[in-house]
Amino acid sequence: MSDFRFSMPEFKMPEIRVPNIDPIRNYQLADYQYEILGETIARFESNLDEETEVAIQLAAFGQSILMNVVDIGYSNPSLIHFYGFVNGQKAELVQHVSQLSFLLTAVPKMDQEQPARRIGFIANE
Repeated sequence: MSDFRFSMPEFKMPEIRVPNIDPIRNYQLADYQYEILGETIARFESNLDEETEVAIQLAAFGQSILMNVVDIGYSNPSLIHFYGFVNGQKAELVQHVSQLSFLLTAVPKMDQEQPARRIGFIANE
């Protein structure tokens, strides 16, 4: 038997600094459009009094539809969901981001006994 012993040499690894890179954002996805809608609606709502709420006027289905919006959500990659009421009935509008086109309008609040509704935003659907 030999007295030979092998040992691995010790290497000291250099310290590597990884740059802090922001994640790449896809501005075509629904989550980004949702953020823009949120900012736009918040600005609009900031000018309303306690007696008015936001509604959206839609020109679709061969008629003009007024929707009292309660919540807005999204589904990536391309859908925005509007939840609310049309003619007092629950409604959900599912809209592709490439087709977003509506008129924000102020309407008298639906329930005179309750505070005016403001639109909520449902994140990460």
